[in-house]
Amino acid sequence: MDVPQQQRVRRSSRQRDAVQASLAGTDAFVSAQDLYASMREQGNPIGLATVYRALQGMVEDAEVDVLRTDDGEAVYRRCSPSHHHHLVCRRCGRTVEVEGPDVEAWASSVAAAHGFSDPDHVVEVFGTCAECHAAQDAEAARRS
Repeated sequence: MDVPQQQRVRRSSRQRDAVQASLAGTDAFVSAQDLYASMREQGNPIGLATVYRALQGMVEDAEVDVLRTDDGEAVYRRCSPSHHHHLVCRRCGRTVEVEGPDVEAWASSVAAAHGFSDPDHVVEVFGTCAECHAAQDAEAARRS
């Protein structure tokens, strides 16, 4: 008998716990390779394939969000369990979770107008955070 994905319970493991702890230390989305490198630098002997497996399991269990960068690379971030969207800094990767009731209403309205039901969506807003914007202004002033 096949158990539906949302009813499966994954056992905690030392490796998965280590990946969760490493992700908890950042507000930015991070690639599996960067997470792996950081963990290795901190003395964790984890393998890259193990990092990928742990991240995939955490995505399936809705413990982390994943998005694709402009070059198609998957990046991961530990997020709150409620439905939300992200503001992501293009420069430093800093990420802020935001709720979007207007987006929810718009998605439902557009779906209904075209005869669709049960709409789902992903909205990510990319920009430059205040700190990076100030640094850009300072760099531009120095060059002038």
